[in-house]
Amino acid sequence: MAFIKKHISIAPMMECTDKHFRFLARLISKHVRLYTEMVTAPAIVHGKKEFLLAYDPSEHPVALQLGGSNADELERCAALGAEMGYDEINLNCGCPSDRVQSGKFGACLMAEPSLVRDCVSAMVRGAGAVPVTVKCRIGIDDKDSYEELKTFVATVAEGGCDFFAVHARKAWLKGLSPKENREKPPLNYETVRRLKQDFPQLQFALNGGIVSLDQAEPWFHELDGVMIGREAYRDPMMLAAVDARFHGATDVAPTTEEVARAYIPYVRDQMARGERLHFIVRHLHGLFLGAKGAKAWRTALAEGGARPGAGAEVVERALDGILNLAARPQEEEEG
Repeated sequence: MAFIKKHISIAPMMECTDKHFRFLARLISKHVRLYTEMVTAPAIVHGKKEFLLAYDPSEHPVALQLGGSNADELERCAALGAEMGYDEINLNCGCPSDRVQSGKFGACLMAEPSLVRDCVSAMVRGAGAVPVTVKCRIGIDDKDSYEELKTFVATVAEGGCDFFAVHARKAWLKGLSPKENREKPPLNYETVRRLKQDFPQLQFALNGGIVSLDQAEPWFHELDGVMIGREAYRDPMMLAAVDARFHGATDVAPTTEEVARAYIPYVRDQMARGERLHFIVRHLHGLFLGAKGAKAWRTALAEGGARPGAGAEVVERALDGILNLAARPQEEEEG
């Protein structure tokens, strides 16, 4: 069994968990497990592999999430991911978008457990000693019985997958948008608990609707991991308590100011490599969520990030602005 240490992780999210956000998250928590955005196997096979698979060494532990249904392509991509040092290779069987379905990957694959098994088996061959995992839903459309889910898990496990990250909602592949599929189908955490009971030899992480570490903690102790999605992107500083609370770390958690200052050299480095400022700083918008001056912080980043010729000084000025505002007496604060 390719055992994966129990963990809190951040779910793979398109246009969110790119390398810049992952670097930011690692500044906040040393232990939270990171996932890339889904990268399609055809894009890697036929595109710029180095660009698509790039990550900073500080991101470990970090998992590469692949999308696809061609076993040969997935094997090649898993081998590349392992060669580049990823700690886990994950197959997306949970994304419900029309675009993903048209490429025959994502949640629609749950209708074909044998195909997923064969894809996983190929990925295991390619990945070698690196664990191959699957992220899935609890069902799709009318294929939503517990017995069908058990069949999916049992079949896919035959291919060599020992770890399943389960979004505890079914997916409606027709009629609901990806956003609606994250919100409208009801959550059923009990289903994930039943999977753990019925497959004690496998590992399961719970995903879906987790918005706080208080909510995550009982599931962390009962299962093999908890995956937090949009809330971790909206409020990244929630991750500051992960290391001490879930991993027994004794280091003092970084402050928001310390995280922001540590990100500034990264901005300079990435811009020197040709990255665009907007795409680097947009992940900072939620850093001061709920703090006095948070709106001004977001505005400064958004406007500065779009200004031609701007650089890391945008973050420095935004940080000075919010710190100065926070230091002002309440009665001096502008309405």
